[in-house]
Amino acid sequence: MATIIRQNDLIESIKNALQYISYYHPIDFIQALNEAYEKEANPAAKDAMAQILINSRMCAQGHRPICQDTGIVTVFLNVGMDIQWQGDMSVTEMVNEGVRRAYMDPDNKLRASILADPDGARKNTGDNTPSVIHYQVVPGDKLEVHVAAKGGGSEAKSKFAMLNPSDDLVEWVLKMVPAMGAGWCPPGMLGIGVGGTAEKAMTMAKEALLEPINIQELREKGAETRSEELRLELFEKINNLGIGAQGLGGLTTVLDVKVKDFPTHAANKPVAMIPNCAATRHTHFTLDGSGPASIQAPRLEDWPEVTREVGENVRRVNLDTVTREEIKNWKPGDTLLLNGKMLTGRDAAHKKMVDMMAAGEDLPVDLTGRFIYYVGPVDPVREEVVGPAGPTTATRMDKFTRTMLEKTGLMGMIGKAERGPVAIEAIRDNQAVYLMAVGGAAYLVAQAIKSSKVLGFPELGMEAIYEFEVQDMPVTVAVDVNGESVHKTGPQVWKLKIESGNLNV
Repeated sequence: MATIIRQNDLIESIKNALQYISYYHPIDFIQALNEAYEKEANPAAKDAMAQILINSRMCAQGHRPICQDTGIVTVFLNVGMDIQWQGDMSVTEMVNEGVRRAYMDPDNKLRASILADPDGARKNTGDNTPSVIHYQVVPGDKLEVHVAAKGGGSEAKSKFAMLNPSDDLVEWVLKMVPAMGAGWCPPGMLGIGVGGTAEKAMTMAKEALLEPINIQELREKGAETRSEELRLELFEKINNLGIGAQGLGGLTTVLDVKVKDFPTHAANKPVAMIPNCAATRHTHFTLDGSGPASIQAPRLEDWPEVTREVGENVRRVNLDTVTREEIKNWKPGDTLLLNGKMLTGRDAAHKKMVDMMAAGEDLPVDLTGRFIYYVGPVDPVREEVVGPAGPTTATRMDKFTRTMLEKTGLMGMIGKAERGPVAIEAIRDNQAVYLMAVGGAAYLVAQAIKSSKVLGFPELGMEAIYEFEVQDMPVTVAVDVNGESVHKTGPQVWKLKIESGNLNV
């Protein structure tokens, strides 16, 4: 007798799985990150990992999102050939209904980030649908489901190449990883797909990220296949680049490298590489006809008790009174605790402001001497002032930076990862600064926000201009008034230290 999969069982299982992964890291990730944290020698990278670990524990306790970017949903369905479906929706509609219910859950509403008409109106669908779904029909009478939510910052760093058969795959990867910058929020995982066709390689790279972190077990047993050889070689060589947590320089850039391969045409060697960020979110479940899936919650004891160790170079900054003379004393790598009022704004708000200035129109807010935080927060629930509010990738604002600094009197910016050459030149020319908040610590950052109100562009939703009042919000000076970037100097220094074998150099 065939297994009957009821429509609502799949919908509820998808919903519950997405809620689950929004606030529970996979335990293998937490264990691997804690091991990296304990051995890290760079204080700045160690502090970044501490923030990620603390944030993860807080999210597990508070059932709130690990990251403000709650991602685009990807679902892999292995459909047993002996299954029968009971319901009036297509399976795709069932999955998307589960996504809709998960993201609209009033107890833990997740940020809707999906835009329809991607090269046109880019209008938010409002419920984070549709998801990306992959089907495979397999022998058996069960439905196996893998669910993942992928943030835009890490997805943006995906790479693909159609290599020649004689080209060195390792050489290509080692060239691509530094080019990815820190916008993918290392340390995380790399999924690599080799072979097949272009789309097959990309799918394999994404699917590889669903596998557990087990590189240390592989190192102990040794490689038995070419894929395993690649994993070990790439794991060592990528970490020897010294990129480190959040690109600040350090011993751990990747926690694992996964490689999946497939036979390919004699003339081709397609290679895809997709990173998973510090907000790694995925789980799986099986439906056998007995009802919705039950995903067991991890134990809080599985999270390490980590506290931040603030160094001597930390200083408190009052954003309401800070002067341009004061910021000249800030050096790359310094830790600051921000207090007072800051503005927010990201892609859509920047474009609107630049367009308004070009048209001679007044902006909705005076930016003179202010700091702007690149963020799109999650909606608050219950007593929250704001939901998880971690930084978004700063390089997307690079093309607006010179205009913003020169036309508005803006003094500083706060975001995630590095700035590009165009932005760094504008920062130097205008004696401004860029500060970096840790990607993957959104709930922790939100605890520092004591009040929030919309000052401009309310029609943009999470991309509106807010004013946050913050208390001891931790950031790192990433680009100083002279244009020196910690994302350039940090990895350079730590690469040399690793090569020399002397971490005290």
